[in-house]
Amino acid sequence: MDENRFVACAAAISAIMTVCLLLKKNKKKRRLWVRPWIARREQQGIHHTLLRELQFEDLKSYINYLRMDEDSFKFIASKISPLISKQNTHLRNCISVEERLMVTLRFLATGESYRSLQYSSRIPQCTLSGIIPETCEAIYQALKGDFLKVPRTEKEWLDIAKDFEDKWNVFNTIGAMDGKHVRITCPDKGGSHHFNYKSYHSIILFALTDANYKFIYIDVGTNGRIGDSGVYNKS
Repeated sequence: MDENRFVACAAAISAIMTVCLLLKKNKKKRRLWVRPWIARREQQGIHHTLLRELQFEDLKSYINYLRMDEDSFKFIASKISPLISKQNTHLRNCISVEERLMVTLRFLATGESYRSLQYSSRIPQCTLSGIIPETCEAIYQALKGDFLKVPRTEKEWLDIAKDFEDKWNVFNTIGAMDGKHVRITCPDKGGSHHFNYKSYHSIILFALTDANYKFIYIDVGTNGRIGDSGVYNKS
C-alpha cells in the first residue's frame, strides 16, 4: 500500500515537473511595444532634424537629399495624402504622409536597405517594408493620369513628332526610347533568369519620352536577360 502510494506520488511529481518545463520552454520573452530609440523618432528622426535644417539653411543639399525641391515635395505629398494618411491612436501618433514620402524618396534615390534606413529615419525596418511599397503605389496612382499619359489620338502623336522636328531637328520621331538595368539580388531559384550581359542580376526599366524629356510610357520588371528588342516586343 505504501509502495503504491509512493509510486503514485513520484509519477505525479514527474508529471508536474514535465509540465513546468514545457511551460517554461514555450514562454516567450516579453517584448517591448517599441524600442526607446525608435520612440524618439518625432524628436530625433532625420525628418524632424536634418531635413528641417536643410530646408531652412541649405536648399541645394535639400534637393540633393530628396532629388526634388520643396514645392515638388509638397505637391506630391498633397496628391498622395488621401491614399496613405493614417489616424493617430491613443497609444501613439501615426507616421505622417510627409515622413512616409521622405523615407520613400530616400530609398529610391539611394537603394539603401530597410535595415540601414531604419537607423536614420527611426522607423523599424518591418514598418518600412510596408510604407515604401504603399507610397510608391500611391505616387503612381495619383500622378499617372497627368504625368504619365500615353497619347491616344493621331494629333497627339503628330504634336510630339513636330516637337522633335522643331527642337531637335529630328524628323518622323514620336519618342526617344532607352532602357536601364536595375540591379537586384538574385531571387531564390532564379538561376540565370535575371542575369544580364553586364554580368549581374537585374530587372529592366524601359522608357519612352517626348521631345521635352517627359515620360509618355514606361515598362518595368522584365528580367535582365532579355534584350531591348525583347522588352519592346512584350510592352
